[in-house]
Amino acid sequence: MTLFAEIHAAVLSALDALAAEGALPAGLDTAAVAVEPPRDPAHGDMATNAAMVLAKPAGMKPRDIAEALAGRLMADPRIAGAEVAGPGFLNLRLTPDAWRGVVAAILAAGDAYGRSGMGQGRRVNVEYVSANPTGPLHVGHTRGAVFGDALASLLAFTGHDVTREYYINDGGAQVEVLARSVYLRYLEAHGQTVAFEDGTYPGDYLIEVGEALAAEVGDAYVGQPEETWLAEIRDFATDRMMELIREDLAALGVKMDVFYSEKSLYGTGRIEAALDDLRGKGLIYEGVLEPPKGKTPEDWEPRSQTLFKSTGYGDDVDRPVMKSDGSWTYFAPDIAYHYDKISRGFDELIDIFGADHGGYVKRMKAAVAALSGNRVPLDINLMQLVKLRRGDQELKMSKRAGTFVTLRDVVDMVGPDVTRFVMLTRKNDAPLDFDVDKVREQSKDNPVFYVQYAHARIQSVLRRAAEAGHFPGGPEDLAAIADPSELALVARLAHWPRMVEGAAEAHEPHRIAFYLYDLASEFHALWNKGNADPSLRFLQEDDPAATRGKLALIRSVAIVISNGLGILGVTPAEKM
Repeated sequence: MTLFAEIHAAVLSALDALAAEGALPAGLDTAAVAVEPPRDPAHGDMATNAAMVLAKPAGMKPRDIAEALAGRLMADPRIAGAEVAGPGFLNLRLTPDAWRGVVAAILAAGDAYGRSGMGQGRRVNVEYVSANPTGPLHVGHTRGAVFGDALASLLAFTGHDVTREYYINDGGAQVEVLARSVYLRYLEAHGQTVAFEDGTYPGDYLIEVGEALAAEVGDAYVGQPEETWLAEIRDFATDRMMELIREDLAALGVKMDVFYSEKSLYGTGRIEAALDDLRGKGLIYEGVLEPPKGKTPEDWEPRSQTLFKSTGYGDDVDRPVMKSDGSWTYFAPDIAYHYDKISRGFDELIDIFGADHGGYVKRMKAAVAALSGNRVPLDINLMQLVKLRRGDQELKMSKRAGTFVTLRDVVDMVGPDVTRFVMLTRKNDAPLDFDVDKVREQSKDNPVFYVQYAHARIQSVLRRAAEAGHFPGGPEDLAAIADPSELALVARLAHWPRMVEGAAEAHEPHRIAFYLYDLASEFHALWNKGNADPSLRFLQEDDPAATRGKLALIRSVAIVISNGLGILGVTPAEKM
C-alpha cells in the first residue's frame, strides 16, 4: 500500500470512529472521499475533501466535520499537523518518519514499486502505427509508434492484459500503386530506363525490392501486360515492405504481438458478417445522404447507397459502407476489423491515428458501440505533426525515401532512447518540434539528458560507495534523511504510484516523462546543495549510518527513474 493509500485509509478509519461515537451519522457513503496533494504545497503535504463531500448527507457544516476529523487524525503518529482551511478542506502535514517509510517501501519493492492491479487483468488491444505498407515509416509514424508502445507498457504496468497490434493496410488501391512502382524498379534491374508517373513511388528504397524480384523471377514479367503480374508483385512487394517496417520498428525498440492484414477481410465473409450483425440490429439501410457542407445542388449528385446508421451512436451523419457500384467503402473493412477485435474478447480498444484521421473518430466509435452493444469502449488518440529541425532549419527529406524523413533517419541521428523520450515530451494532441541538435545538448533544457544524467550520477555514487564498503541501509538508517530538501525529494517519490495510475487511466504516457524530469530536477538540486553544505552529501566519511541512509534515498530515486524509463522504453544510463 502506498503512503497516499495509507493516509486515505486512516481518514476513512477516523470517519468510522466518529460515526461509532455518534459525532457523525452512521452509514455515510464515503466513496467520494479523497486524499490528494493540495494545490498549493505551502498548505501541507496532503489534503482531504472528506468534510466537503459528507456535509450535505450528514446534515452538518463542513468545518464542524473537518475539525472533528482533524482531532481524530492528530492521534495518528504519521500526522504532524491537521489544519482546517476555507469552507472545510483539511490539510495534513506528515512526520519525517512517515516520509522515510516511503524510501523503505521503494527499496523493498524494487522494480515493482508503482505497479498496481488497477487494470484487474482487463484485456486491452492497442493498435498503433498501422502505416500503409508502401514504404519506410516516416517521422510522423515514429511519434505514433512511441506513444502506442509507451501506452501499452503503462497499461501493462498497471495490471492490464495488453495486446500490441499493427493493422496492415494492404487491401486498398495503394498496394497496387506499390506493385506498379516495384515493377518499374524491376525493369530498371533489367537495364531499362523508366519514368515514375501516375503517382508511383520513386523512393530509392524500392531499388532493392526490384532487384530482388528480378533475382527471383528472372525476366518472366518483362514486357508482359499488367494483369499477368500485378497480383504476384503486389504480394511480393507488400511482404518486402513489411520486412522493412518490422526492421524500422525493431530499431526503435517496438515489437508487435499481432500483425493483422486488411486483405484477410476480403473474400472471406468477414466484412459481410460484421455488416450482418449491424443489419440485425436495424442499423444498415439503403438511403441517400444529404449533400456535404459547401456543395451546391448543381455539383451534387444524389445516389442510393448502403448506409450505417451511425447517428444513433453520436455521429454527425450516417456513413456509407457500400458504394452505389456495389464495392466496399474504406469504412466497411474497418468495421469488420473492429468487429474481429470485439470477437476476440477484448474489454477495451485503443487506436492511435494520425492527425489527418480526425474525421474518422466519431464514425469508428459509433461502429464499435453498435457492434459491442456499448460494452467495449474505444479510445482514439490522434498524433499531431512532428517537425524535425536542426537549429533553425527544418528537415523535410530523406536521401532514401526521397520525399520525407524516415523513422530510421531519426534513430540513426540521435538513437532510439533519445527518440522515444523526446517524442513523449509533449501531449499527443499538441504539435512537436524535434530539434536534433538540442537533444544532443548536455543541459537542463534537454529533458532526456537531464533524466539520464540523474540516473548516471546516482550509479556513480553507488559504485564509489561500494568500493569504500558503503551500501544503502535499511529502515534503521533512514533518520539521516532529515533536511527539507531531502524530504521534498521523498515526497516526489511518494507521488509515483498515484501518478502512474492517473496516467494509465487518462491514456497519457507523456505524464511519465514529465514526472521523471521533475524528479531529476529535485535530485540535481539536492546534489548542488551538497556542494555547498557537506551535511547534504551522500557520502559522510565520519558517519557510516548517515551514509547508509542517504545512499538508501538516492537508490530509491534510481529505482523510480529506472521504472519510469522502462515504461517509456528507454534504457537507464549507467555512465555518462
